[in-house]
Amino acid sequence: MPFTTADIPDLSGKTAIVTGANSGVGLATARALAGAGARVVFAVRNYDKGQAAARTTPGDTEVSVLDLADLNSVRAFAARWQGPIDLLINNAGISVPALQRTVDGFELQFGTNHLGPFALTNLLLEHITGRVVTVASQSERAGRIDFDDPHDEHHPYKQSRAYNRSKLANLLFTAELQRRLDRAGSKVLEQAAHPGFVASEIYTDSGPFAKLLVRLLAQSPEQGALPVLYAAVADLPGDSFAGPSHLAHMRGAPELINRSAQAKDAELAARLWALSEQLTGTRFPLTTQN
Repeated sequence: MPFTTADIPDLSGKTAIVTGANSGVGLATARALAGAGARVVFAVRNYDKGQAAARTTPGDTEVSVLDLADLNSVRAFAARWQGPIDLLINNAGISVPALQRTVDGFELQFGTNHLGPFALTNLLLEHITGRVVTVASQSERAGRIDFDDPHDEHHPYKQSRAYNRSKLANLLFTAELQRRLDRAGSKVLEQAAHPGFVASEIYTDSGPFAKLLVRLLAQSPEQGALPVLYAAVADLPGDSFAGPSHLAHMRGAPELINRSAQAKDAELAARLWALSEQLTGTRFPLTTQN
């Protein structure tokens, strides 16, 4: 039978953090987890928008400020945290038409979609007892990482190229984090999820053709949240990649899907991890077992 929100187990007593929970797939994910009894923390850049979203979500919710495009904000969020985390959902993501930079000088999509979640996960990892789910995308297949120019300082900026790069980074991060967790003897699982083609705010600045496709083909945020929830609660091995089952994995009930050869490249993943540590000043905090 296809996975639905009815398959989410009782999460009473569990704590989940959902980044970007004020709208779209993040809000739908937060509502589903809260509906199953979890305490859900809306980790959002705009506190007022987070509060408005949390008020529409029945259950145990709270709002905390987190700007993934500002490493000081990421560190402050992690420093405030107390207690165990059963689920960390790295959902927040952006796509912007013009070159912009984070507070720390990173290209905005790479900084927000990869480096921010990378730092957040490592800073919170000692609190995490269950799973980390990172929202990725099949657009990783067109992604390339130029280690000599990760922030588009020497090449012309292109929105799709920057987005694809950040989504490839998400899957490389997922694989490398699971390898490190396994070597540390941790029971924590790192998963990735592709929501499919979803009508969301990420297409606000898109052109008329993209907006037409959204109107004709996109599924709802509630449907897009299903692969994320599947990755969060289903009986799956670590480093799984969940996505919709139909229309080239763009719509439908969730299932495990494949990824590109470069997303499986352990050497590339290790190289990206080293760069990410250097850029964020954060490290994998667990001790590796011999």
